[in-house]
Amino acid sequence: MKKDFYLMIIAVFGAFGMVFGQAQNPECMTNLSIYAEHAKVKNYEAAYTPWKMVYENCPGINKANFSYGERILDYKIENSTGAEKEGYIQDLLALYDKSTEYFPKNYSPAEIASDKASLLYDNKKATDTELYAMLSDAFKKDRENFDNPKALYLYFSSLVNLHNAGKQELQEVFNVYDDVTEKIEEENEKYLAQINRLLPKDSLGTLTSKEKQQLRAYNSYSENYGKISGSIDSKLGSLADCDNLIPLYEKNFAEKKDDITWVKRAVGRMFSKECTDDPLFRKLFEAQLALEPSASAYLYGGTLKAKDGDNQGAIADFDKAAGLETNAKKKSDILYKAATIARKFSKSQARSYAQKAINAYGANGKAYLLIANLYASSANDCGSTTFEKRAIYWKAADLARQAARVDPSLSSTAKQAAASYSAKAPSKTDIFQSGMAGKTVSFSCWVGGSVKVPNL
Repeated sequence: MKKDFYLMIIAVFGAFGMVFGQAQNPECMTNLSIYAEHAKVKNYEAAYTPWKMVYENCPGINKANFSYGERILDYKIENSTGAEKEGYIQDLLALYDKSTEYFPKNYSPAEIASDKASLLYDNKKATDTELYAMLSDAFKKDRENFDNPKALYLYFSSLVNLHNAGKQELQEVFNVYDDVTEKIEEENEKYLAQINRLLPKDSLGTLTSKEKQQLRAYNSYSENYGKISGSIDSKLGSLADCDNLIPLYEKNFAEKKDDITWVKRAVGRMFSKECTDDPLFRKLFEAQLALEPSASAYLYGGTLKAKDGDNQGAIADFDKAAGLETNAKKKSDILYKAATIARKFSKSQARSYAQKAINAYGANGKAYLLIANLYASSANDCGSTTFEKRAIYWKAADLARQAARVDPSLSSTAKQAAASYSAKAPSKTDIFQSGMAGKTVSFSCWVGGSVKVPNL
């Protein structure tokens, strides 16, 4: 132990001496200043030669060798061809590896694997087998830092390609899908917390310039995770249809029925894909209930009761599910799912659960979209004139826009919904001819409330 300690001290001081020595190299210091100034204004061509000198002779002198070096080499790759381009690609791959050698605290294994995989993929330098092996290893070893949206997609996409080629089992596809979507939800949740912290100030117009920049950045990050999530679902496609799920889970049920993680994922997927009519769903639900009488188990129980026509029993189970869950986000998700089931027998009950979902977790944009859809689908029931009936679309559009504000990952879907509802609302011509500009339309149907007609 004492010998190991002394060896560690020697290594630490040796590394310190190396960096200190590099810092005393006047040529490195001069060229560092030169290339940094060029890189700041994105003149990467002029930055390349002085950067290369510093990087090759004093790599540990400053982290800029790697942060600016990546941008410089990206530029060279984009603006070269043939053998020259290949050389720059290899240089960038080497830079990624070397960054962890000199600045291990700044570059995590997952970040490096993500950057390398992206570079190889963009330049068609790796097979699906190579990409999947690299990213699977990084995800398993450094899940916390594996947050690059593109890398998350490549991880899953390469696996699906391998499955389609007969090289990976379908169960592996589902396992990785669950891991990746859970990670996306975790990362998006972090940004939603910051977004919803700033939204009240945004609505009052009291955001500082720094906070405005932060809000734009958080919105952008959340939107990117939403796009990647949609791409992953599209990539999964029909692989998760009931025709594939049911025989797979039937095959593995006897072996896996005591594995709570497998059971929960299986019943959850069958629920989300609406495979609840098959007897296997009830069998999986009962297995989960026996292993862990959790909130989600009561949600599934309520689903089965709703299918049997026992609406009151379903509502009782939904309430039990919500009462058991203490995590705000998970509780909101359960209440939202309850709302999707309740809408089949009561729109007002569905709205009640959707509103409870929003109350539990204000960033639940899906709940806003659900209520918007409930309102839009009730247009013919909420008014005595055509104008009054169509006025409810304004209410629906407002809720859809709110969904985009609280959860930018849904912005594409929410904005499309808002545009669709707005197009169905009374036009400016309708407002002018009705003489209703600036007036209020009240709804006497289950929706209740009112909406103010826009002024012309």
